[in-house]
Amino acid sequence: MRPGWPTTTLGRVGQFHMGTTFPHAYQGATQGDLPFIKVSDFPRADRLGVLSGANNWVDRQTARRLGARIVPRGSILYARVGAALLLNQRCITGRTCIVDDNVRAFEPKHGDPRYWRYLMLLLDMAKITNPGPVPSVSERQVAALPVPLPTVEEQRRIADFLDAETARIDGLVNAEQRVLERLAERRTAGVVTAVSGGEHTGRRESTLAWLESIPESWQEVRVGLMARLGSGHTPSRSHPEWWADCTIPWITTGEVKQVRDDRLEDLHETREKISELGLVNSAAELHPKGTVFLCRTASAGYSGVMGSDMATSQDFVTWTCGPRLNPYYLLWCLRAMRPDLLGRLAMGSTHKTIYVPDLQMLRIPLPSLDEQGKIVDAIRRQNSRIDNLTDKVRRQVELLTERRQALITAAVTGQFDVSTASGRNLTDGVTA
Repeated sequence: MRPGWPTTTLGRVGQFHMGTTFPHAYQGATQGDLPFIKVSDFPRADRLGVLSGANNWVDRQTARRLGARIVPRGSILYARVGAALLLNQRCITGRTCIVDDNVRAFEPKHGDPRYWRYLMLLLDMAKITNPGPVPSVSERQVAALPVPLPTVEEQRRIADFLDAETARIDGLVNAEQRVLERLAERRTAGVVTAVSGGEHTGRRESTLAWLESIPESWQEVRVGLMARLGSGHTPSRSHPEWWADCTIPWITTGEVKQVRDDRLEDLHETREKISELGLVNSAAELHPKGTVFLCRTASAGYSGVMGSDMATSQDFVTWTCGPRLNPYYLLWCLRAMRPDLLGRLAMGSTHKTIYVPDLQMLRIPLPSLDEQGKIVDAIRRQNSRIDNLTDKVRRQVELLTERRQALITAAVTGQFDVSTASGRNLTDGVTA
């Protein structure tokens, strides 16, 4: 803390405003001059955190009937309950509004609202969160938090400085994010090109929905003719003895996060296991190492290869490849066709499901076994290069994000004088 700055508590420099329960009858209402702000509206804020609109609006008469407090322009909003309060989202109201009961508003009475938003971004709500199944924080706890109190002029200088510097850092982060998007697109396109024989010149039109053409010498075959289709099951939980001495790796939707980014090919560890007794007394199957699995519900479309003998839940289908099909070539075909699987075959609006009859008819391009191996090797080399670049860019984003937070901390708490920091390169060592 800078010498000479007094310390106070947040409750002494402003007023807190409670929210009101959001009536379902006003869902989607657009009539009225007061935005009814919910936590779900926070992402609508602009780069500087100013939030001027909402998905739902009411008029002042309705607000009075609901007993809602009017929150003035320039107040800082934060979530008071649920996982959202730990996301470190703070917004400045760009206009007079009312807020939902899951939101609290802090109206600063001293200085620049921008400074107080930056300061509130530093407040660690996790440290004062009340224990329980749903995290929450009380107005009293937030009001008691100690804060520095620079002069109004100093607050304004700090806010101006941080507006400019965070804009510069955010620009660098956005540039890096665009690089990540291009790398991801290049990776995906490279896989599709590889499994479609992109290096071959003599080509013919493909009958597969997800490919335009394939080499003339390649076949297009139903996967079921090249691999044995299998499935999974969950042993009954009403038989505790079936869930004792569990040693068999059992793939459930919890494993999807391991293969979601398509970096991992072989799955070796599962969160849950089943027992020999549970396997015998259910429709679950023990599939051999090298079997390809595909999630067909919830996190539909994600796939991998079993790194050992494993069983699966009913959320998966499996293919145990025959002598003409390399399981890793099949894996990369499944990953290349994922957009088609989800767009053309998956059913359901909330949770996508790919039904087994559709998977029984699944078709892929089929080169020789030797060429399948070469394609898999080429994909691995390409992905390794792109993944290395991706990791470097992600590290740059992490460094920029850390630098942004450190800059806010240093400026808001007076660790350096922002009036002497103008023109300094505060992102040294971090490149776009």
